Amino acid sequence: MNNLQVIQTRVFEVRNQRVMLDFHLAEMYEIETRVLKQAVRRNRERFPSDFMFQLTKEESNSLMLSWVSQLVISPLYNFGVSHPFAFTEQGIAMLSSVLKSPKAIQINIAIMKRKKLNPGR
Repeated sequence: MNNLQVIQTRVFEVRNQRVMLDFHLAEMYEIETRVLKQAVRRNRERFPSDFMFQLTKEESNSLMLSWVSQLVISPLYNFGVSHPFAFTEQGIAMLSSVLKSPKAIQINIAIMKRKKLNPGR
């Protein structure tokens, strides 16, 4: 599966917005989810609610229970007390300013190009 196919399987709709979840992005960036979340929390002013929001317990549970989410969220993922962050396209673009690794930049470019390839999505 190429980068474009991986990205497409990890984009889904929450609150009528197309988003990607923190742990999928962390996996793609090859960092731990906690590192991604720490970077976001340290730069909270860069992530207004239309860039990133935290899923509620109900949203997290709904994703876990839905058929589609079984393909998106590993059944081994443990939300614990901290529910996932959901990033819109703008939030993903902003991540490259707080995660300054070459891998983060490469993945963000791939995500932005995916939008150009599938403008209706």
